[in-house]
Amino acid sequence: MTIQNSPTRPRAATGKLGVLLPGLGAVSTTFVAGIHNILKGTSLPVGSLTQMGTIRLGKRTEGRVPLIREFVPLTGLEDLEFGSWDLHGENAYQVVKRSGVLKPEHVDPIREKLEALVPMKAVFDRQWVKRLSGDHVKTGKTKYDLAQQLIEDIQEFKIAKGCERLVAVWCGSTEVHIDIQDVHLDPERFVMGLKENHEAISPAMIYAYAHLMCDVPYANGAPNLALDTPALTKLAKQRGVPICGKDFKTGQTLMKTILAPGLKARAIGLAGWYSTNILGNRDGEVLDDPGSFKSKEVSKLSVLDGILDPKRYPELYGNYHHKVRIDYYPPRGDNKEGWDNIDIFGWMNYPMQIKINFLCRDSILAAPVVLDLALLLDLASRTDYFGIQEWLSFYFKSPQAKAGLYPEHDLFIQKTKFKNTLRHMMGEELITHLGRDYYENDEE
Repeated sequence: MTIQNSPTRPRAATGKLGVLLPGLGAVSTTFVAGIHNILKGTSLPVGSLTQMGTIRLGKRTEGRVPLIREFVPLTGLEDLEFGSWDLHGENAYQVVKRSGVLKPEHVDPIREKLEALVPMKAVFDRQWVKRLSGDHVKTGKTKYDLAQQLIEDIQEFKIAKGCERLVAVWCGSTEVHIDIQDVHLDPERFVMGLKENHEAISPAMIYAYAHLMCDVPYANGAPNLALDTPALTKLAKQRGVPICGKDFKTGQTLMKTILAPGLKARAIGLAGWYSTNILGNRDGEVLDDPGSFKSKEVSKLSVLDGILDPKRYPELYGNYHHKVRIDYYPPRGDNKEGWDNIDIFGWMNYPMQIKINFLCRDSILAAPVVLDLALLLDLASRTDYFGIQEWLSFYFKSPQAKAGLYPEHDLFIQKTKFKNTLRHMMGEELITHLGRDYYENDEE
């Protein structure tokens, strides 16, 4: 087999990996509780590619299809340590019970472990998340002071837990929408803005800045403007820290990135796509505010254009109507319901419809994404990958792309890039499904 010129191979995953979670809510606690149940042997890591996914190596005739976790040196689940910040002082057990995501048989046997996860005081400003309030928050004269307090938290956590490495995944609430301003354009202006309490610097940005200054790989799981500001993207590159985001792709948008590529692949036209969600957890309450919903709406609306490319296919996708709604409905709790009505057209413009009613569990879908991002960002760091990790676009609604490039939204292209990056890391041949053996009629 021909081995490509390999980059730096990943260093071994020795010691403990600290997973820091800004936001100790339903997603974070479902993730942590799931890890403890998996370690006890009472659950499987369903939904996690790093734990249950496989990767083909070489020709199909070779039969080399290992589990991803056996192919690349990932940190073992037994070596994870958890830390968090939250504006409420509840420990993880209290949050799990309040959230109502998990059954008692998955919570009570690990109660002591969950009670041990007590959040640190949060950086919080209600002008950014208007539907929430809490008193477990930091105070400081400037936003720079708050950032320094977070840096101290990160450093103290690493020492206290005996961690060799750290990684962070934002699991906090969606902040109000904001456009990029001058203060976001470079690290120097951003730091000055922190010291001057610039109104356009949000808590999410402060968390991202603090982690980058501690050289901690960072993923943004919400649609907040944070890592995608030029200032923080440049800072990540300067400090050699891998970053990725934004907004976990879990429910309705996951369905869009599965279906839309199929329509495009068969040149089936789209007249309209109407999507609505009902959600009753804290996320639903936050998104009931128009400012926070705007952030989520922008994230969700970007997906179809990115996949269908209306400018290139104007007859098929140049005039479709895309509508997204989210309604807060407390009785639904964490069990989100997504309805989609898709108006399509085919041969001779004859109309057809697709309807989807996706009864999903928000945190159950998000938890394995948190796990994968934590392990894969740590892997990227140990491979000396830094800056925007486009190969992790697979996990996001609004994936970051490097300057001058458009983000890839097609789930299947994203998965190909994801797996080829792992192959490249380990010096294996990339899979294009059109190799030399095809032309030589090599039996497979």
